[in-house]
Amino acid sequence: MRTVRILTTAVLAGAGLLGLAGGAHADSATPSPSASEGTEAAGPTEAGTSFRTATAVKPDQPATADASTGDYLYWVLPVDVAQRATVKAKVTLPPAASRHGAATWRLDVYDGLRRRQACTYGMQSRTAAADAGAVELSCTLRTVRSWAEPWANDPLPGSYYVRLTVADLPQEDLGQPVHAEVEASVADQGGAQAVDGSLAAPLVPGAGSATAKADDAGSSPRPAAMAEPDGGWSSGRWNDRWLWTAAGGALAALAGIAGYRATRGSGRPARIPPGA
Repeated sequence: MRTVRILTTAVLAGAGLLGLAGGAHADSATPSPSASEGTEAAGPTEAGTSFRTATAVKPDQPATADASTGDYLYWVLPVDVAQRATVKAKVTLPPAASRHGAATWRLDVYDGLRRRQACTYGMQSRTAAADAGAVELSCTLRTVRSWAEPWANDPLPGSYYVRLTVADLPQEDLGQPVHAEVEASVADQGGAQAVDGSLAAPLVPGAGSATAKADDAGSSPRPAAMAEPDGGWSSGRWNDRWLWTAAGGALAALAGIAGYRATRGSGRPARIPPGA
């Protein structure tokens, strides 16, 4: 009888452990991605109409917008030190039957101080023929520097504004619907582009304004234009230029030691008597 009772207790205990394991497995199941995550990964589908309302995008994140011909479309993205940004845009034009002539589209990029930055290469402005279905533009900026003289127009780390608009077209074509696609990518140029000095803060909206009051801290969300790179701003941090400097110093020290050993000779010359 005692043996049967022990076996029954063991069976019940094993069933309870199995139930707990099953419940734990169900609780630890990986949740499926939500619809909001997929929407965020797809990129924004609207553009701002000014610097203040520019839509924030991340590097390598496509952005789209449906607008009217003649609108100014603005996006903003963060570009860090030693990075070179390339912005590409594609505008799908209205049907050729509804247009009255060629149209010239333009892509401009401005830094955090709203200075227009020159393109090192790329088609910044292009004229689409009256029967063209789309027009593509591109602009590759200079490598962003960590610091520059006040009189220089060097690109500095911070927010970069992308503006897309039509520059010239027949007046009858204003207001026709267009579809815009914009994507920006950044390439790290490494410590070869590093310079001495760094900014106190990246050039982003609100960087130089007074700190908000404590009662207003949680009243409004952070402006979209104040986006930053995924890893944070790297201004003032070390780069591979330090590695090359340390390696050069080590090689110079080894060369000095080798030269000394090669030129010091074998010791006392044989022609000199030992007692001299």
